[in-house]
Amino acid sequence: MADEVSIDKAQFHNRLASIITQWKADKRSGNNVFGDVGSIAVVMGKTDEAAGFHKANALQFWLLGYEFPTTLLLITVESIYILTTKKKAIYLEPLKDGKTPVEVIVRGKDAAENTAQFERCLEVIKNAGKKVGVIKREDSTGPFVTEWKSAFSEISKDVEEVEISPALSAVMSVKDQGELSAVRNASRATAAVMADYFVETMSDILDKDKKITHKALSNKIADKIEDDKFFKSMKGGDFDPVNLDWSVSPIVMSGGNFDLKLRSEPDDSNLHAGVIIAALGLRYQTYASMIARTYLVDPNKSQESTYKLLLSVHEAVLKELKDGAPAKNAYNKAIATIKAKKPELVDNFVKHVGAGIGIEGVDSTMVLNGKNGRILKDGMTLVVTTGFSDVENPNPQDKKKDAKYSLMLSDTIRINASEVGSGEPFVFTKKAGSDMDSAAFFFNDDEEEEKKPAKAKKDPRVGAVASSNITKTRLRGQGGQSANEEKEAARREHQRELHQKKHNDGLANYAEGHASLNGTEEKKFKRFESYKYDTQIPTKVKDLIIVADPRNNSVIMPIMGRPVPFHINTIKNASTTSEGAWIFLRINFLSPGQGVGRKDDQPFEDPSAQFVRSLTYRSKDRDHMADIESQITEMKKAAVRRDQEKKDMEDVVEQDKLVEIRNRRPHRLDNIYMRPTMESKRVGGAVEVHQNGLRYHHMAGQKIDILFSNVKHLFFQPCVGELIVIIHVHLVNPIIIGKRKTKDIQFLREATTEQFDETGNRKRKHRYGDEEEFEAEQEEKRRRSALDKEFRMFAEKIADAGKSEGMSVDMPFRDLGFNGVPARSSVTIQPTTDCLVQLTEPPFLVITLTDIEVVHLERVQFGLKNFDMVVIFKDFTRPPAHINTIPVESLDGVKDWLDSVDIPFSEGPLNLNWGTIMKTVTTDPHAFFAEGGWSFLDTESDAESDAEEEESAFEMSEEDFASEASSEEESDFDDDASADASGGSDESDDEGEDWDEMEKKAARKDRDGGGSEDEGRSRKSKGKAPPPKTVG
Repeated sequence: MADEVSIDKAQFHNRLASIITQWKADKRSGNNVFGDVGSIAVVMGKTDEAAGFHKANALQFWLLGYEFPTTLLLITVESIYILTTKKKAIYLEPLKDGKTPVEVIVRGKDAAENTAQFERCLEVIKNAGKKVGVIKREDSTGPFVTEWKSAFSEISKDVEEVEISPALSAVMSVKDQGELSAVRNASRATAAVMADYFVETMSDILDKDKKITHKALSNKIADKIEDDKFFKSMKGGDFDPVNLDWSVSPIVMSGGNFDLKLRSEPDDSNLHAGVIIAALGLRYQTYASMIARTYLVDPNKSQESTYKLLLSVHEAVLKELKDGAPAKNAYNKAIATIKAKKPELVDNFVKHVGAGIGIEGVDSTMVLNGKNGRILKDGMTLVVTTGFSDVENPNPQDKKKDAKYSLMLSDTIRINASEVGSGEPFVFTKKAGSDMDSAAFFFNDDEEEEKKPAKAKKDPRVGAVASSNITKTRLRGQGGQSANEEKEAARREHQRELHQKKHNDGLANYAEGHASLNGTEEKKFKRFESYKYDTQIPTKVKDLIIVADPRNNSVIMPIMGRPVPFHINTIKNASTTSEGAWIFLRINFLSPGQGVGRKDDQPFEDPSAQFVRSLTYRSKDRDHMADIESQITEMKKAAVRRDQEKKDMEDVVEQDKLVEIRNRRPHRLDNIYMRPTMESKRVGGAVEVHQNGLRYHHMAGQKIDILFSNVKHLFFQPCVGELIVIIHVHLVNPIIIGKRKTKDIQFLREATTEQFDETGNRKRKHRYGDEEEFEAEQEEKRRRSALDKEFRMFAEKIADAGKSEGMSVDMPFRDLGFNGVPARSSVTIQPTTDCLVQLTEPPFLVITLTDIEVVHLERVQFGLKNFDMVVIFKDFTRPPAHINTIPVESLDGVKDWLDSVDIPFSEGPLNLNWGTIMKTVTTDPHAFFAEGGWSFLDTESDAESDAEEEESAFEMSEEDFASEASSEEESDFDDDASADASGGSDESDDEGEDWDEMEKKAARKDRDGGGSEDEGRSRKSKGKAPPPKTVG
């Protein structure tokens, strides 16, 4: 036994010194915690497993690491006296000769000697002072405790007993690293049982409609502690399943029978598919943890709303639990949140939101209610519990079991220091998710689809001719070529060469017989299985009604007296119509040849087979039919969303492990922010350079690793003309940050100027004029320059560490930048050596120049102030990138840059349907290039440019001038003729024509192509430019 029990002497004396130090400090500050006691007497009787952990044995575990029954601990500010039996005294002897004097008093079988020992302890208490700290709510029992109380009664008139539990709680509540590690391991195991075992077991029971009682299910979970293989799979080198024990025995509740205080035993009622509450807690090396979760099976809107409120209350409580904050703030914040959102549920809320946790499963002196004024400190561990009890259910599925329900959430947390992140606590049990997606079975919130930015509409109004389309030297009557025309001619010649080379490469890459690139041939027929076993089919089908089964993604329809299941992926949509007293439900199925939508190319096992296009049901039960339609629609949305999420995650790869630098401190950049953010709120962090990658340390304790092998581009963007300085990493394969994948990660710091006090600054009092502003401006320039230098040097260190992967720092050329709308807003887009980027506002734009096939400029025509750029990639299956609404003043600059980096481009007056174009290309790339490839884009631009040149070279001839003069004379003659006609001449009736005939003649002339001058004037009046001539 002596070999098995080993007390950590250093730990004992450190923790005993902690008690004495805080005790003395409290005496100096007013005795608010220890109550001016002169000694502390804690007695422990016989071991009682039913009583569990309480203050007396908790203090023993905290100091000694073991429970010592039949032992008295008597502590003064100078020393500690331990009265125990002879066998236990052997284990305590090594504690002597430490920081604090330890005297071990051995209790024997001689009654007189034992009485003398008690008297000695009582004498120490009387000499220490008139007050002694004791645990009044004592759970210990036994002869030893009885004898001590009897002996203590003799001096009870001279010495006042003071409750010492709050003081002991204050000392033991702040955990050291070893204690925090134990709580963390206990919490990890607890969360693993809940997330990886209970949820799977419960789901299997519900899926197969098994019958199991709450008691049997709870016992099944309790038996899981014997499964060492399950716990050994948990990551962490310091975790040993042997040290696990239950602190809160598993309890499962459903069917309206809920006890949120967890005082009752699991009953013999069967598990009910409605609201299910599960709670459990594991203890690791005597340190406890606890978790509780609520699971909603097919919840209605009211239950969903109430659970969302509980989530918001739980989150609000966690945010209030900060270092230095009073404990009561958490409960008061919870009540305020409920009153603001659903005040009718205040009375249903729990009476407190948790308590301290450690060796004791619940620290009764550290309850988080509205009156507890204790100050929270860094290192405290708490169990946070929020919940609503006996909430009325307006739409119960089962009026007996679902009429009322309760909700409960519990997490084990640690209070963080205020300088860590935003000071919010760390949740040890976060692995077991509590969000709606984790808690609601077969229910998913609809995510709003991101609206695609609409392309800029053409401006129908006539504007001034763009200065880039007609140069300043093109004046009427001027001949010869200008310098701009020569430059344009050289650019055209270079572009013809690039286009020809691109065309030849296309013919070489896509020879005759090349397979399609659009992937239609690779699509395979997917088999959908609704039910593997007949026991999975809902019992409602016996009534021959339509049953929507979200659990199995199926809809069961009665056909000719038999229930027939249809998987949701075979259904297109459902709709209802009303006619008189009847309501008709029409369910449309997917089948070949259903139109021209995206679903039309869906593969079928046998497209020539007979297909049922739709089924229509008639009923007088409007509510049921409408409910079925709604359920089918929701199931269809969920199925589409699941498929899309699966498709989105296909290209996400798991990175290798980061190799950290151990022999020196890694290069580090502090006080930066990362985009995309890991949380909804803005929290800073630091980034480090290691052997094979970067590591971002989030203030909340999270880490993001980026390996150099996964970095495609590294950018540094200075704060010149910007409010931030940026190091941007563009990845080869996306990684997951938070819940979303991303290929762009950015580290930044703000470069904004500090606020200048215009009213109270001393300089402003005594100095006037622009001198002060000039100094501030110079200081701002110096600060920005230093910031740029710091980030540029760090980017170069990154590139140097990743040089084995070919990394180098790329920097945008601001002088070549232009404004455009690649996504939602107008931003500055800048070329770099290898890319075209926009790094200032998310979503970021990074286009690698070597990935570009051709670029087409759209809406380049007279009268428009903007044009669009379309980037077509060499990977034809990749959608083209659009940059819209680029000012026409940037047209020449964009053309010059594209030409300088050897990218072929073309331009046209209209927006093209690129979806159709790319589908044509990918269907048969050989035929596309054989028929001219991208030359169809050049045809429009060449024709337009020829028309421009012809129009620009137009000069009025003498003959035309004479015809204009004759037309003026003709106008005078007409006026005279009109005057004669008014005089009553008969010739006008014979030779003249009325207005109707003249209009008919003009219309015929227009159809025949005549009337050049009048036609030109009519076009100008309608605001259209002259049509370009087409070169045959």
